[in-house]
Amino acid sequence: MSAIVFTALREALKNEEAVVSATLVSGEPLGAKLLVFEDGRTIGSLGSSELDAIVNEDARSLFESGEPTIRTYRTREGQEIEVFLEPHLPPRHLVVIGAVHIAVPLVAMAKELGYRTTVIDAREFFATRERFPHADQLIVAWPDEALLGLKITPQTDIVILAHDEKFEDPALHVALRSRAGYIGAIGSRKTSQQRLERLRRAGFSEEQLARIHAPIGIDIGAKTPGEIAVSILAEIIAVRRGRIGQPLRPAKSAAPVAREGA
Repeated sequence: MSAIVFTALREALKNEEAVVSATLVSGEPLGAKLLVFEDGRTIGSLGSSELDAIVNEDARSLFESGEPTIRTYRTREGQEIEVFLEPHLPPRHLVVIGAVHIAVPLVAMAKELGYRTTVIDAREFFATRERFPHADQLIVAWPDEALLGLKITPQTDIVILAHDEKFEDPALHVALRSRAGYIGAIGSRKTSQQRLERLRRAGFSEEQLARIHAPIGIDIGAKTPGEIAVSILAEIIAVRRGRIGQPLRPAKSAAPVAREGA
C-alpha cells in the first residue's frame, strides 16, 4: 500500500495538485499512510475506516492554512494515537489583470515570495518582457478569455488593476465563479461601490461579492507603486493566514487537537 501512496503523492506533486498526507506516528499500524485530495478523494488507509473519515475531515482545513500539524485521536479501546498531517500545496499563483505601473513592483515582489506570476493585458504595448522581466507568463488577451484558459485553484490569487470596467467586469465574472483563494480589485471606495452595483445587476449574490477585497490592499498609507504593491501582498498574506476575511486564529495550537471515537 505504501508504494501506491508514494506513487500517488509523486504524481500529485508533479501535476501541482493539492494533497494532504497523513502518517500514523504513534500507534498501530505505525507508519500507515493516507492521502487526502482537495476533492475529497483518498488513497491509502490509517488502518480504520472510522479514523480515515475523521482525519479526512481534519485534513480539509490544511488546504487553506498550509501548515503541518500533529493531531491526537483516541480509539474505541481508549488508546491514544498520533497522526502527522502535512499539506503539499502547489506554488501560489499570482494573476495580475492590467499591466499598469503598480503591477511592475507587485510581480517582482511576488517572485521573491515564491509565487508563480502571470500578467494579463489586452494591450500588447503594456504587457512586455521589458516591463515585466520577473513574470513567468505574459498573456496579451482580453482578461476574461485569458482567465478561462488558466487553471484557477484555491492557491490562485487574482489581482485586478485594470482601472477600466470593460476589462475588470468581465474578469470579475470569471474570477467570482472560480475557486480563487483571493480576489482583489483596485479603485476608490466610490468606484468599488459602483463596481458592486454593476455585479449585483449581473446577478452575483452578496456572498459572492463579499469575496472581493476592494479597495485593494491593507491601508498603510501607501502612495507610490511600490508601497501599494506591498499593501496588496500584505493583504493577500493576511487573507491566506486567516487574519482577514474570517475569524482570527492562533498561529499554533498549544497542544494537538484530541478527537474521540476514531
